[in-house]
Amino acid sequence: MAFTGRWETETQEGYVEFCKLLGIPDDVIEKGRDYKLITEVTQDGNSITWTQLYPANHKVSNSFTIGVESDMETIGGKKFKATVNMEGGKLTTTFPNYHHTSEIVGGKLVETSKAGSVVLKRTSKKM
Repeated sequence: MAFTGRWETETQEGYVEFCKLLGIPDDVIEKGRDYKLITEVTQDGNSITWTQLYPANHKVSNSFTIGVESDMETIGGKKFKATVNMEGGKLTTTFPNYHHTSEIVGGKLVETSKAGSVVLKRTSKKM
């Protein structure tokens, strides 16, 4: 239940490089560069709903059960199937173009997305 709550981005590293690698247009990257992304997580046992609120009231919400293949969606609207696993207190999953890990470190939500050698690290505080 450590992930449950509402989180706001404090810092992000590698944002521009990661977005460019995913093919996100420059104007969209610029709008999101300093945006304080809000992440809302609800958890009931192994069932989790993970919602991210982006600029212009855009949101992406994925519901999944740990260890069970689930239907997911990217920010760009691409649908895919993935299994979210719990490994040593970390949630891990593979998106179509990158691997994503979420963990709680020092009371903060730390999300790391890796695509080859490009890494996006986002740290959020609990609201």
